Amino acid sequence: MSDTEIEIVVDDPTAPEADSPAVTTTHTVDITVSLVLMALALTLGYDNWRTGIAWDSTGPQAGYFPFYLSVILAGASLYGLVAALLSRKEASETFVTRAQLRRVMAVFVPTLLFCLATQYLGLYVASFLLIAAFMRMVGRIALWKSLLTAFLFTAIMFVTFDIAFDVIMPKGPLEAAFGY
Repeated sequence: MSDTEIEIVVDDPTAPEADSPAVTTTHTVDITVSLVLMALALTLGYDNWRTGIAWDSTGPQAGYFPFYLSVILAGASLYGLVAALLSRKEASETFVTRAQLRRVMAVFVPTLLFCLATQYLGLYVASFLLIAAFMRMVGRIALWKSLLTAFLFTAIMFVTFDIAFDVIMPKGPLEAAFGY
């Protein structure tokens, strides 16, 4: 065997452990997603039916195309639900383990908080906090590097969008204090 055929495997020290217990199965997730999409399709279908799904003298009413898209979504959801209920193979397959879910939540929760913080603090302050927190907590990067990178990124973003291109971005109390 030549040296080019040797595979080097490096373990990821932050990878989820292999013996982590299952949180849910693929079967359960398939059924849940199909039911949620069916509820969405029914809600959208009703609302568009209420708006108007017929043709009038000027063409289709406002709800015509969205109504039929919701019918297609409902049909696809029904198909997915039936397929999930009839599937025996996926009934015991693990969809996500506790360790995997923890890693996903480590990204999802800060991102959700970023979206909420943007409403009150503005895009730039929220971006600074998100970048600094991700670098520090998830990346385990030194505090000064995290703060410097977050500051430089948000400063460049501010100069690019607000000053150079004059794009209106969500602002908070800090920008108001500086007159922007």
